[in-house]
Amino acid sequence: MACIDVDTLSQYETDAKSGRADALYNLGLAYSTGQGVGVDFVAAHKWFNLAAMRGIDQAKSWRATISREMSAGQIAEAQRQAREWLSFAH
Repeated sequence: MACIDVDTLSQYETDAKSGRADALYNLGLAYSTGQGVGVDFVAAHKWFNLAAMRGIDQAKSWRATISREMSAGQIAEAQRQAREWLSFAH
């Protein structure tokens, strides 16, 4: 995976707000691997969940992989954040 810089991460965040599945997936990758941000499995799970809902099959696999490293409480928090994000997404 290429190193994600701050500008690229910012673009992913902008694109994610418009619902672009690839941007949601790329944010999941960034947070799961620490590319451009600190590793945050809760955030990664949220972004992978949202990407999976938009048809990115690889997001389902990544979500399952990181879920094995997370507690039930962390997974529940990630799901809550995904629902919250959906309620504010356009």
